[in-house]
Amino acid sequence: MRVSRWLADRWVMIVALLVLGYLALPILVVAGLSFNRPSSRLSYDFNEFTLDNWRQPCATSDMCDAVVRSVQIGFIATVVATVLGTLMAFALVRHRFRGRAGINVLIFLPMATPELVMGTSLLALFVSAGVPQGFWTIVIAHVMFCVSFVVVTVKARLVGMDRRLEEAAMDLYASEWQTFRRITLPLVLPGIVAAALLAFSLSFDDFIITNFNAGTTVTFPMYVWGAAQRGIPPQVNVIGTAMFAIALLLVGLSSLRGRRARRANLLAAAPAARPARRPS
Repeated sequence: MRVSRWLADRWVMIVALLVLGYLALPILVVAGLSFNRPSSRLSYDFNEFTLDNWRQPCATSDMCDAVVRSVQIGFIATVVATVLGTLMAFALVRHRFRGRAGINVLIFLPMATPELVMGTSLLALFVSAGVPQGFWTIVIAHVMFCVSFVVVTVKARLVGMDRRLEEAAMDLYASEWQTFRRITLPLVLPGIVAAALLAFSLSFDDFIITNFNAGTTVTFPMYVWGAAQRGIPPQVNVIGTAMFAIALLLVGLSSLRGRRARRANLLAAAPAARPARRPS
C-alpha cells in the first residue's frame, strides 16, 4: 500500500524523468563515443577507451575549419537576428499600427514553412539576383529564419511583463531612457538572452537551408554529412559533446544568477515586510 501510494503521488514526476532520460540517451551515446577508439572508420561500436580524441580535437583540420566557420556564421546571424527581432517584438507589443495582424502572420511563416521550400526559394532569389553563393548567403539565409524565433521569444517576455513597473518609475521622475535602461531592459534581458541562444543553436545546427545556399562553403553539419559516406572521425563526437556542455553551462549559470537575484530581492524585502516593534 505504501509503494502504490508513493507511486500514485509521484507518477507524473516518474514519467517526466523517463521521458527526459529517453531524450538524453542519444547525447549520452555521443559523449561515450567521444572517448572511443573505433576499430575502423566505418565502425560505430565502442572498441577501446581513449583520451586522444579530446587531446587532439583538430586531428582533422577540415573539421575544425568547418566548426570555426559555423561558429562565425552563427555569431553574425545571432547578433543580427537578435537586434532585428527584439526591435520587431517591441513594435508589435507596444504599438498599434495598420497591418499589425498581417505582420504577425508573416513572422510565423518562416517557422511553419518547410526548410526544403525555404532553401530552394532563397536559392532561386540569389540566383536571379546574381549573388554568388557562399559565406554571406548562408548568413542571410540564417537571419531569415532566426528572426521569427527571436520575435516570438522576446514577444512572450514582453507580454508577461508588468507595465506598472515602468509607469511607477516614470512617476518617480525617471526619463524614458532611464526607465528603459533600469527597468525595461533588465526585465526583458532574460528573454533576449534565451532568444539569442536559440538563434545560435538553430544556425549552428542547420543543414538543409545551408546546403542549398552554401556554394563551396562547408559548415560543420555539411562536413558531418559528407564524412558519413566515408566514415565519421571520432572527433565529431568531441565537438558535439563540447557544444552540449557549453550550452548546459550557460543555462546553469543563467539559472544560478536568477536564483541569486530572487534571493537577494527576498532578503531586501524582508525588513520592509517585518512589522516595527513598539517601544516598551
